[in-house]
Amino acid sequence: MTAWTNDELTRVGDAEELEIASARQDGTLTRPRTIWVVPHGGDLYVRSVNGPTAAWFRGTQARRVGHISAGGVERDVAFTEADHSLDDQIDAAYRSKYRRYARSITDSITSPGARSTTIRLLPR
Repeated sequence: MTAWTNDELTRVGDAEELEIASARQDGTLTRPRTIWVVPHGGDLYVRSVNGPTAAWFRGTQARRVGHISAGGVERDVAFTEADHSLDDQIDAAYRSKYRRYARSITDSITSPGARSTTIRLLPR
């Protein structure tokens, strides 16, 4: 594993949306899904607004590797479970970044179900 560069953190963290694809058993990638991403403490985090039953989220749990694209950055990544002691801080990052959306929308990404799916993206 390597660390994100400051440029990557800024570009991906500032991007409105992120395209995420997980690796299949044969190593090919699934169809990319568009999701929200937030930076926090030198890392990048994503969540499933639909909780752990979302197909894209289940894919990240099966092989734990994939690919992301956002802000002009393309990277192979590892999907790791986030430290859930950071959930409140990650909630605050989502609320701040996406504050222009209706509260009901940001409440969805900070719900208990979404919080349970918090993934830390690590560059590979």
